Amino acid sequence: MIIDRDFGIPLPDGTRLSAKLWMPDSAKTEPVPAIIEYLPYRKTDGTAARDDTMHPWFAARGYACLRVDRRGCGDSEGLYDDEYSEQELQDGVDLIHWIAAQPWCTGRIGMQGISWGGFNGVQIAARAPEPLKAVISIGTTADRYHDDIHYKGGIQVGENIGWAATAMSWFSTPPDPELMGGNTWRDTWLSRLENTPFVAERWTRHSDRDAYWKHGSICESYDTIKASVLVMGGLHDGYRNAMAAMVEGIDAPVQGILGPWGHKYPHISHIAPAIDYLNVALRWWDRWLKQMDNGAETDPAYRAYVMDSVRPDPALDARPGQWIAESSWPSPDIRIEALPLGKDVLGQESPFSALLETDMACGRAFGEFFPFGFGPGELPDDQTHDDDLSACFDTDILTEDQIILGAPEISLRLSADKPRAQIAVRLCDIRPDGTSNLITLGLLNLRHREGFETKTDLVPGETIYISLKLDQTAYRLPAGHRLRLAVSGSYWPFCWPEGEAFTLTLTGGALNLPLRQGEMTNWAFDPPIPTPARKFRELKGGREHKAWHDNPDTGDISLEIIGEHARLEDEQTGIITESAVHEQWNITRNDPASAKVTMVWTRSFGRGDWEVRTRVTARMAGQRDAFVIDQRLEAWEGATPVFDKSWHAKVPR
Repeated sequence: MIIDRDFGIPLPDGTRLSAKLWMPDSAKTEPVPAIIEYLPYRKTDGTAARDDTMHPWFAARGYACLRVDRRGCGDSEGLYDDEYSEQELQDGVDLIHWIAAQPWCTGRIGMQGISWGGFNGVQIAARAPEPLKAVISIGTTADRYHDDIHYKGGIQVGENIGWAATAMSWFSTPPDPELMGGNTWRDTWLSRLENTPFVAERWTRHSDRDAYWKHGSICESYDTIKASVLVMGGLHDGYRNAMAAMVEGIDAPVQGILGPWGHKYPHISHIAPAIDYLNVALRWWDRWLKQMDNGAETDPAYRAYVMDSVRPDPALDARPGQWIAESSWPSPDIRIEALPLGKDVLGQESPFSALLETDMACGRAFGEFFPFGFGPGELPDDQTHDDDLSACFDTDILTEDQIILGAPEISLRLSADKPRAQIAVRLCDIRPDGTSNLITLGLLNLRHREGFETKTDLVPGETIYISLKLDQTAYRLPAGHRLRLAVSGSYWPFCWPEGEAFTLTLTGGALNLPLRQGEMTNWAFDPPIPTPARKFRELKGGREHKAWHDNPDTGDISLEIIGEHARLEDEQTGIITESAVHEQWNITRNDPASAKVTMVWTRSFGRGDWEVRTRVTARMAGQRDAFVIDQRLEAWEGATPVFDKSWHAKVPR
């Protein structure tokens, strides 16, 4: 097999992208299709271990595999400007055409990726470059505003600033001097540091669904996608909706797989059952890149893992359940059951009036937006604490199992006493042992009740009617359990609260619940096949810590998260890496304008006695009428400071 860890791809403007290439020797005389994974996360050190679980395996089965560093990241030239920028997507189109024209390539290209690489795979497919015949997109979205790490229901997600800090840290270390020799690596690094974009301000300033978010949102142009798309994601991931959306929206051959996983490739998921992603993907590639008649196009349109009820456990590593298959989506076997709201009751309409105060203690049981398997408490905990701070509506005890499959939708009649307000809606499984298990949730900024392209203040005291969809789910609610709808006016720190306290008055509503009826077609995936693991030497262990602290006298609430990732030496390259993050979230229970967070990322990259180190400090505060954001980026070569720059912004709400 041919392996080249610095395979150069020239772009039309002269910029060189660096790729790691795996290719069968036979491709020199017998061209093969190519599979591209294109993202910014540093192929030399960032994704090297993960890449080794896939690309060599595909290459051994007749594909040229290229793991390409995005412009301005890792070992590629140029400057990073933003996620999914016009430059990034045009570069993606250009590299596809260049690879397709190489003598070792048949001219048929596939793209695969998770998260960033999942996003840009379908975004590039929407530009329909002729050589791109197939895409596998995992942990992905069809709508960058509604269903990403920035906004949900028009409310800024807490991880918006978290992701801005993480991305700045990821992209702050230099190219590998062994690959970009002389002083070129250092000049490149310093230029990147100086040109680091302040994306935290940009993302916060675009608080409506404007042209910025429509760019790269494939739901704006499903019909332009010509490549065959296999879209996959996890029920414990932050991205749960793309599978149903793409299967319903894309006209080209498309299939969706919704598993029990977190934010991981399905064969390395830390939440079992993982599946044999490699052979699932190979079947897709063989059908659309090698044009083999293997029947992949006749596989079910939608395969979902229906999760069984379990006692809530933030450290859960396996989820019992059942794979089912739907030949079409939306499934004709789903019936919408309308459950009206009554006084503390779901399913029996009666007059009621429920007051919702903004209590900043509500939200701590959610877990993490992106469960990676890095530390403790990533998954949702027992929801009882948050339920006690919410208006709850419960069904009677169920006499038979119910399969919830799809996106529940809630409509509410309510009023607010302030011009600005928000709402969080959760669907929970109330178990016979008294615990409350999160099934799915949805959020809505009530100023976006008439659409997400602009905000309209509420008229205090005026009754309004709203509706919102909760996230897609696949859940078996057993007989003997109850279904709960929980409604709150805040959900910290999952999302930023409004700038001042408000009171909501609920006086009516209904839940439309998608229930799967009749016989179901079972499905089975094989477990992951073993692949050789990349070898690392642990030089220092890591630690994880997560703790809430409450001061009942002052009402102050804090959350501390520490993730110290092990110091590792890659036995193939000799590269030594280490990183750590420290997050401190603070709020006062009765004061939404006290919300603030400080995040500190440190990261090092070296070999032998040489090492560079960076530190990113990000602070954000949610004041009454504005968000205040401060970031600082520092860098050292050895003990010598080489860079220090700060950014500041005050963004109106």
